[in-house]
Parts: sequence; C-alpha cells; structure tokens
Amino acid sequence: MPGGAETAAPFGRRLAEKIRARGALCAGIDPHPGLLDAWDLPRTVPGLEKFALSATEILAAEVAVIKPQSAFFEAFGAGGIAVLERVLAVAREAGALVLLDVKRGDIGSTMGAYTAAYLDGHSALAADAVTVSPYLGFGSLAPAIEAARAGGRGLFVLARTSNPDAAALQNALLPNGKTVAQSIVDEVAAVNAGTGPLGDVGVVVGATVSPGELDLSALGGPVLAPGFGAQGATVSDLRALFGRDLRGVLAASSRDLLRRGPDPAALRAGVREIQASIR
Repeated sequence: MPGGAETAAPFGRRLAEKIRARGALCAGIDPHPGLLDAWDLPRTVPGLEKFALSATEILAAEVAVIKPQSAFFEAFGAGGIAVLERVLAVAREAGALVLLDVKRGDIGSTMGAYTAAYLDGHSALAADAVTVSPYLGFGSLAPAIEAARAGGRGLFVLARTSNPDAAALQNALLPNGKTVAQSIVDEVAAVNAGTGPLGDVGVVVGATVSPGELDLSALGGPVLAPGFGAQGATVSDLRALFGRDLRGVLAASSRDLLRRGPDPAALRAGVREIQASIR
C-alpha cells in the first residue's frame, strides 16, 4: 500500500528495536550531482534512478535508518519524485526505517498539506519519520505531531544544526535565558513526556556542535546527528557531545558513505566499517 499504510507500533518503539538489531547508523541517500559524476552516471532521471536504487538496495539491508534527501530528487521534477517513491518502497521492503529529509515547516492549512504528503499512510511519499523546522514557532508543528502519533510515525525537529551560519540564530538568548535551540529541545521533551522507551519526536543536533551547548537529559526522544564523516565529526565527537550511551543517537553519514560506491562490495564494506566504529 502507498506509504506503508498505517503502522502498528509507535515510531519510537520501532526505532529503538531497529537500532538494537542493526546499530545506530543512519545512511543518507543524497543523489548530489557530484556523486552521480563519481559513479559515472548521467545527470538525468535514469541516472538518478540507477544511483538511488542501487545505493538503497545495499544500504537498506544493513542499517537501521535510510534518509533520502528530498531536495536532490525534487530537482529532477516529477520523474525525480517518482524515483523517490521507489526508494521509500525499496528501503521499506529491505527492513529499514525511512527518515525522509524534507525540513518542512509552515502554518495552518499549508502545514496540514505537508503533513498529508509525508505522514498520511495513504500517500506514496509517507515515511516512517520526517525532518521538520520549528522556526515559524513550535506550535506550528502541532498538525505534524498529531498526525505522526496517530499513524505511528515520527518527527525530527531542527534544534542545533551543524551548518556554521546556524549558530547566530540557534544560540541566540531568549528573555527566559535559554537559547533558541535549548527551548526547542525542551518543547520536544514536553511532547515526549510519559512515552518510552524512546519518544516519537526527536531533534536534529549536528555532530560538530560544541559539547555543553545543549542539555538533552530530559529529551526522551532520539537525536539525529548529521555531520558524521564528511563534515569531520568522529565517534569520539559523538561521545563527547551525547555521552557514551549512543543508543538513541543516529549518526548520519551520506556523501562520505556514498563516495565508496558504485562497487556494491566497497559500499557494503564501508557501511560495516562505520557501524563497527559506532558500536
């Protein structure tokens, strides 16, 4: 069925089980033009399809979570979206959870439409979880939070991202003395209160962020940590930032992993090497 229909168990529970079984690596599917070139594929829809499906078939059998970056598919128009739909289906069939990286955030009926596109089980683009932006106010995410919980799906809310330009906004102090990023973490913690073993709403915190910037002790949900690998973050950085228990932390690797293709054996070996380092 489109989008995998409605799911039986809460996302947080399914994620915790998948991490126990497969480790905490989140493999990105980012069909960047430079990667298509490196794989000796044309910058066309057929080239995109060959790249994305080949990578997904290998990675989704190995990792807990597959994270397609929607923008690189959208750049190809309707044909690219059709490929993205196939990526979601292939990843799901291989047993991986799908975190669709869309970073959507709006208000009212527009947010409701995004919610229908990515969190409604009858949509061909429905994923197990999506990334969302709270920067029109955390309350603007209410439709997505409600829909995710109703359908057994999850959200990852941008809190403290790894791009250098984020610090000025996300570390700005509010009148209550908290940073913007900390206030987002606290809002997510309130949503997760009383759930377990892992809440359905997580946060995005870059693996390159300085230790001590955020208090995640009450979060109660998962953390997506981009910046692992290509942006320079190491397992030691993850442990310094999040503590030694990384069971709720998804280390995201995209281009650093995908550059090991197109040889399937090399790509598979790369996944296992990274997984071993995280464990």
